[in-house]
Parts: sequence; C-alpha cells; structure tokens
Amino acid sequence: MIGAGKFGTMFLAQARTTRGMHIVAVADLDVGRACSQLRRAGWDEAAYAATSLGDAFKQRRTHVTADVEALIAFPEIEVVVEATGVPSAGIRHALAAITHGKHIVMVSVEADALHGATLAMDGGARRGLF
Repeated sequence: MIGAGKFGTMFLAQARTTRGMHIVAVADLDVGRACSQLRRAGWDEAAYAATSLGDAFKQRRTHVTADVEALIAFPEIEVVVEATGVPSAGIRHALAAITHGKHIVMVSVEADALHGATLAMDGGARRGLF
C-alpha cells in the first residue's frame, strides 16, 4: 500500500483482520506517521516491524518504508493499493505498477478521473501520457 493517510488507515484497519490478506509493505513519505497510523488502526507494533520487504514476506509481517519504487518492484507483491491522494504521484505509481505486472487499486480519485481511462487502456505509456 502506498499512502498512510485517512483512506490508507481505514483500509489497514480492515486488512489486518481480513483472512488471506497480507500487507507486505506500507510506503509513505513520512515513515513515522505511517507507523503512527498503523497503531491507530489497531496494529500491534511487532506486526509492522519487518526490517525489509523480504523479511516481511517471509515472516508474514509488514515493512514500513519511504521507498515506493522498491515496494512496487518487489516480485512477491501482487497488488498495489495507491492511496496517496496526489494525482501526479498516483499516476506515476500506477504506471510503475503496470510496468512491473502488478494489479493496481487506485484510491486517488483525482488521478483516476484525470487519466484513468488511459491507464486502463494500455498503461498510458504507449499513449504518450508521460
């Protein structure tokens, strides 16, 4: 998941109790805020104390990071939830996820409204979006 704001926190509160769902990583520009939001969502600190993406995947824990690119590129992550609320960031993240063969859940309505149809068509890159 990218973005630990209001929606991200609501999603994290549900994800921790959803059978079969493993949040491998949460990326946010402010790692401290992301950790605070995880606590607010009812997560035990040990659940998000993974020191790396690999550790998080193997131990079924969560890694908190500012490195969005590493999260998106991590081979074992299947779905990226983009919840930054920043249209330009959302579009960049969606394109990167598509490039890495990931499913993308766009929560940033503004990004989806601006370029959702183009992203859905073919990843936007071949359309000259960026």
